[in-house]
Amino acid sequence: MRITRTKINGVVNPLGFSFEKIIAAWNVEDTKAVSLKNGVLEVSADGDFSQILYKKESAELDQTGEVIDIELSPCTRYFWRVTVAGDNGETATSDIQWFETGKMEEPWEGKWIAAPEGEKCHPVFSKKLSLKDKPVSARLYVSCLGVFEAYLDGEKVGNEILTPYINDYETGMQIIAFDVTEQIKADSNLSIQVAKGWYMSNFGLEGGHNFGDRMAAIAELQVTYADGSNEVIGTDSSWKVSKNDVTDSGIYYGEDLDRTAGINEIGNAVEIETGKKLLDRYSIPVVVKEVLEAKDIIHTPAGETVVDFGQNHAGIMEIDADFPAGTKLTVSCGEILVKGNFFNENYREARSQFVYVSDGRKETVHPRFTFFGYRYLKIEGWPESIELTTDKIRSKVLYSDMERTGFIETSNAKINRLYENCIWGQKSNFLDMPTDCPQRNERLGWTGDAQVFSQTASYNMDTRAFYKKFLRDLALDAKRHDGGVASFLPNTAGNLAGVGSVWSDVSTIIPETLYNTYGSAADIEEHYEMMKGWVEYMHRNDMEHGDNGTFSLPFQFGDWLGLDGITEKSFKGGTNDDYLACVYYYRSTMITARMAELLGKKEDAEGYAVLAAKVKKAILHEYFTPSGRLSCDTQAAYVVALAFDIFVDRNKLIEQFEDRLKRDCYQIKCGFVGAPLLCITLAKIDRMDLAYHFLFNEGFPGWLYSVDLGATTIWERWNSVMPDGTLCKDGMNSLNHYSYGTIVQFMYEYIGGIRPATPGFKKAVIAPKPSMRFRFFKTEMTTAAGKYVSDWKIAEDGIFTLKVEVPFNAEATVTLPRFSRDRLCVDGLVDSEIKDDGTVTLTAGSYEISYMPSRDYRCVYGPETRLGELAGDEEIMKLLEKELPAAYGMIKGGDKENANRTLSELPFLFFLGINPDAAKPVIEKICNTMRW
Repeated sequence: MRITRTKINGVVNPLGFSFEKIIAAWNVEDTKAVSLKNGVLEVSADGDFSQILYKKESAELDQTGEVIDIELSPCTRYFWRVTVAGDNGETATSDIQWFETGKMEEPWEGKWIAAPEGEKCHPVFSKKLSLKDKPVSARLYVSCLGVFEAYLDGEKVGNEILTPYINDYETGMQIIAFDVTEQIKADSNLSIQVAKGWYMSNFGLEGGHNFGDRMAAIAELQVTYADGSNEVIGTDSSWKVSKNDVTDSGIYYGEDLDRTAGINEIGNAVEIETGKKLLDRYSIPVVVKEVLEAKDIIHTPAGETVVDFGQNHAGIMEIDADFPAGTKLTVSCGEILVKGNFFNENYREARSQFVYVSDGRKETVHPRFTFFGYRYLKIEGWPESIELTTDKIRSKVLYSDMERTGFIETSNAKINRLYENCIWGQKSNFLDMPTDCPQRNERLGWTGDAQVFSQTASYNMDTRAFYKKFLRDLALDAKRHDGGVASFLPNTAGNLAGVGSVWSDVSTIIPETLYNTYGSAADIEEHYEMMKGWVEYMHRNDMEHGDNGTFSLPFQFGDWLGLDGITEKSFKGGTNDDYLACVYYYRSTMITARMAELLGKKEDAEGYAVLAAKVKKAILHEYFTPSGRLSCDTQAAYVVALAFDIFVDRNKLIEQFEDRLKRDCYQIKCGFVGAPLLCITLAKIDRMDLAYHFLFNEGFPGWLYSVDLGATTIWERWNSVMPDGTLCKDGMNSLNHYSYGTIVQFMYEYIGGIRPATPGFKKAVIAPKPSMRFRFFKTEMTTAAGKYVSDWKIAEDGIFTLKVEVPFNAEATVTLPRFSRDRLCVDGLVDSEIKDDGTVTLTAGSYEISYMPSRDYRCVYGPETRLGELAGDEEIMKLLEKELPAAYGMIKGGDKENANRTLSELPFLFFLGINPDAAKPVIEKICNTMRW
């Protein structure tokens, strides 16, 4: 038995963080024990656990989240551990873990410092230390206006990039704490380099925005000596300031590093007032998570030298430089080659370059105060006398330090690539906040994208701490706007972001996602006021417009990038904006009512439940006929109604939805609202055949269209790249947008079949829905409760096998697809435990179940099969040509409408020359045809 994944608030050993609540979580692995007999959680003031501050012992100790209730002091380390005893007598105690507070409300001795007025440079602030001895403990607390790196004796402090990250700049700046005990000496040189970052590099829409016009820093070095005495060295006017050889930088701009300029002292720093509040950190670290080697050096038809990393991503390039003095190297970023040549016009006004001027030194160099999105690098200025080889350049992949928790592996190479594209989309856009893209002059925390992708993201990685930060920034901004939740972050003082349905509903949907995924109500409590504030914002709007249960704004994003808009180039689809607004008004109000009840806020819970019922009634009155027909006849309209259980007659709504899909020739028409929920909704209404159709469609629009064109990340548009390899020219166009990666949620929940039955996965559902399109499909998901596995395969003889793993102290209700007792074999359970309907409840352990399905999966065709699906099957086409030539002609004719008729329709197509008596036996033969 081992205790693993020990975290506080989703972070391993957090240093200097803000702790509104302290929530400990862990997993138990490598044990034969099934359930918890007893658990002990302890917190101590010392590592020997001789000064116990908190202790909880219980047979109900909750590994998904136990709140530690102690009073905290500033700048103090606390130690914790957990001991678990299983029902079989096994025991384990975790390694000793810790968490350390930041400055909290402790007064600062350090002052804000800047370069003298009028000095336009990237400042380096420095101090020669003169400590009385080598400290036994040393902490460095730093913040800045911009981004910074700290150095001791020329060596970087810590491994984080772009600190103190993105902030709610109207509120204040985060403090980043470092343990420098091992690195510091009594006479060390301490320096802090500051660059523009998000704070002042024209960041955002409408040409960009600066949140300030002067870079500054504040720091404190707190040391403790062996004799128990303490000393604090803070920034003040005694610190020196120099001009950095980083001559310019910016998030969109890139970075200019001129080694010939040198680092030149200006004089003393000046103390300034910034008006910024200093906040203990709540961003998790952004670090180098992996390194990509260059795959190829390409010499393009245009004569360019281009490095290909084989993978679109976010990061910084690293170059082994050994050049003559004065060499100027310009590195430009791009996502795609067009006609074999370098291309980055879709970056718009983002320069996205690293410019390096060598002074002749041999060094390994990389940008330090920006990041880029790219697969390709165009290299200009590389000396002709030095060969550029793949070993001289690499890429450091940057994203927030999240644990990977979800894994999918299948027998289909294209689906595997699609899955990896989703993972890389998340890696590329989860850099301190969930952004829309990592490359062009945007890179904003668009809340609509974040909302639709949140569950997928939380299956892929442990997002508990990452989203906590994003939601906190959203809440700080919403407080200034009467509860209105911004459409993107960071917002401007003038509220450029505004509000919008679906986008602003991030404020309720992500907290619900976090609760469902991680299971801790204490996690949600911090976000409740924002949730409530957004619902009240909508309710006030409702009351201003007659108190009819509606929400109306002058502008809504609607079903963004839907394909059923007014014109082919419309930014949004044809689904009525007010309808979508009302649906999400209802959805957010329902979620808030549920969370209020969970948090014991009875009055709120009752009030919001009543309001939600009122809004739903208004939707049914305005948009549904009395008999149950939905008047908004679009894919997205049906998807959200079915997803959120808004209907008069569910069966009638499903019929309408199916009819809409048929009239759309089973092509995706919906955008950011509908497409993320499309396949999940089809699975919920038992139309997995259609969900599989959309998943495997290789034409435009479809998920595999991009895979076939070589995509290595998810695109912003279904047709971001045209079939000829050129970019679609319809305005904004990113090749690294994660939103449509939500198809992976469907893969986890319905093909793999793993989803939570109770919050935090203490109980799970494992109900895979296989197809012969896969020979095998393996899903692993490490949850708050531990690791679940659903691993199924279909053998050549048709036998279906499912392997299941359930973690310690958890259980899963397994539904075996097309279950029968024919050739039933089990391992880990008794076959009589399986009910006739194929359900069985499994406790912790590993299991294997195999049987011959009640309907052979090798019979890949059925009554619902569309004629177009038969076109590539040579044997079936020969059968039709011989025995049902009219149907053969319908397929070969290439008409979309005919291609989407099903086998079950053929007997009724007498007007097309099909004899019903002739059709039925042919259909039976097709349905009994086996494929392997």
